Amino acid sequence: MGRPIIGVLPLFDIERNSLWLIPGYMEALRQAGALPVMLPLTTAPADIRLIAESFNGFLFTGGQDIEPIFYDEKRSELCGESCLQRDTMEIMLFQEALKKDKPLLGICRGIQAFNVFCGGTLYQDIPSQKPSGTVHKQKPPYDAPAHDVEITEGTPLHSLLKKDRLSVNSCHHQTIKELSGRLEPMAWSEDGLIEAVYMPEMRFIWAVQWHPELSFEKDEDSRLIFEEFVRNCN
Repeated sequence: MGRPIIGVLPLFDIERNSLWLIPGYMEALRQAGALPVMLPLTTAPADIRLIAESFNGFLFTGGQDIEPIFYDEKRSELCGESCLQRDTMEIMLFQEALKKDKPLLGICRGIQAFNVFCGGTLYQDIPSQKPSGTVHKQKPPYDAPAHDVEITEGTPLHSLLKKDRLSVNSCHHQTIKELSGRLEPMAWSEDGLIEAVYMPEMRFIWAVQWHPELSFEKDEDSRLIFEEFVRNCN
C-alpha cells in the first residue's frame, strides 16, 4: 500500500492573519506512516470538492470555539473567539468527505465540530454550565494526564486500546452537550461528559476531546490512535 496523504485542517490566528499548526499533529501522523499536509483556508466549493477528492483522510484540529449559530444557539458572553471562515470550510469539507467515506479524525475542537456538523449541540462554557471538580483545562505541561476517562466496552476505541480506563490530558472549555444521533460515545469523563465518539456507519470517523498530538511521544495509547487512523487511510 502507498503512503497515505492526510489533509490537516489549519489553525487560524486572527490577530496575525496567519495559518499555523501545532507540530505534534504533523509529527504524530508522519511517525504513524502518513504524509501530512496543511490545508489552505478556503470556502470555495470547487476547492473543497478537489480537496475532498485528493486526500486519503483528514485530521480536524483544535482551535477557536465554533460559532454558536451552527447549533442554533445565541452566543454566551463566555463563548470564546470564533473564526466563521474556518467553521464554514470545515462543515463543507466534512460533508464532502462523508460522501466519499474518507477517514476522519477529530481532536478537541474536532469532536465538537463533528457533533455540531451532525446536528448536536455544545456547552459553550463548561465551568459555568456544567461545573465539577474535574480539570478540563489544565496548566502546563500539556502532555501530562489531567483526568481519567472510562472507555465503553464494545466500542472501536476499547477494541484498539484493550482497556476500560485511560488517563488523558485536557485543554478545553467547551464540549458536547446534546450528542448527535449519528454519533455514538466511546469514552466518558469522570464528571459524565462525552470524551470520544465515532460514527458507526462510516469506515472511520473518530474524535477525541483530549490531545494525543501533545502526548504521543511518550504515550503508547496516543500513538495507537494515530496509527489506527493512518491504517484506515490506506
